Amino acid sequence: MSEITDPAELRELLGAAMPRAVTKDRYQLHERDREWIASTPFVVLATSDAEGNCDASPKGDPAGFVKVLDDKTIAIPERPGNRRADGYLNILSNPHVGVIFLIPGRSETLRINGRARLLRDAPYFDDMVVKGHRPILAIEVDIDVIFFHCAKAFLRSNLWKPDRWPETTLPSHARLVKEVQTNVTESVEQLETYYSPENYEKGLYL
Repeated sequence: MSEITDPAELRELLGAAMPRAVTKDRYQLHERDREWIASTPFVVLATSDAEGNCDASPKGDPAGFVKVLDDKTIAIPERPGNRRADGYLNILSNPHVGVIFLIPGRSETLRINGRARLLRDAPYFDDMVVKGHRPILAIEVDIDVIFFHCAKAFLRSNLWKPDRWPETTLPSHARLVKEVQTNVTESVEQLETYYSPENYEKGLYL
């Protein structure tokens, strides 16, 4: 093993950053950023606590669910989930977050780094209603930096090309849960029913 231990060694290995990559940081939303956010149905929210323990949480809703409040602020609504609240507990101890905005079929992403706070209510919650349900809380993010990220990772992975997706022999999610969580008492059949799309659809906003 040959571990990299300092920035100079890392830079020697990687080489100099490309000029456009160095200068692409921006500090407030452009109209194209707003359009991208309005077209996004899925984001990943990255957080860490005061000790550096990390979490990356997916958030999804109809396209445009992330609300632009002004040129420096966005808000991400929360819907009912498993109540672990890992990312939210992180935000309470360390407000720094990273957000990646994905649009299906597009190989580029929009990235925002900033500082977050949790709100239990705000006037704009009424604009975040989906199927009659207001969000149970929202994450407001003050933008520190924003930029578009290139397509290379998506092109390498063939993420949006179903004909290039690898075949998998992995068992269903229900069976995975039964195998890896040794304290689960439900049968595989019961778990299959619980995790079925039909059952999940009923509780997406309740």
